[in-house]
Amino acid sequence: MGEIAERYRRRAEVFERKVAAVQPDQWRNQSPCAKWTALNVLEHVIEMHGVMLKPVARKLEPADDPLTAFQEARAAVEDVLDDPILALTETDTPAGRMTAEQQIDQVISDDLVLHGWDLARSTDQDETIDPVDIERLWSKAIAISPELMEKYRTPGALRAGVEVYGPEVAVPPDAPLQDRLLGLLGREP
Repeated sequence: MGEIAERYRRRAEVFERKVAAVQPDQWRNQSPCAKWTALNVLEHVIEMHGVMLKPVARKLEPADDPLTAFQEARAAVEDVLDDPILALTETDTPAGRMTAEQQIDQVISDDLVLHGWDLARSTDQDETIDPVDIERLWSKAIAISPELMEKYRTPGALRAGVEVYGPEVAVPPDAPLQDRLLGLLGREP
């Protein structure tokens, strides 16, 4: 198993445990994303899994409940990562041409970390992010040019209805790195 597949599996396992721990009445809880409930966060994650499957001619089928929907999306992505031909299939993305596994790593694998925090916050679960993931996401976030970061913060700049990050939230410079990462990406730690 490659590094990308391993990272995705580890993050998906943590995310799945959070999904499984959500009580039925908590799906309507407000998430840290202003326009989304806890269920909307999960629906977004599943939708983005579907987007990652399109370049390899795969699609997700509707599921009966939130946990099953995520498990099926996860299994479909893991199937792609386990198939060398599919994983290395190249496609054009908003960030340029890349393989399916690279796009999975840059989009949904990272989303599992950040939206895992959103889901935990909105459903009263442990909000601690793995320090390895914090370091990786921090390095990537601070490398984003100010112009591109502004585009990511502008609703609809990438496509209609999409806002990647909210406005930056001020966090003390000596705050823990998790808090600084969340603030930079528009969350109130």
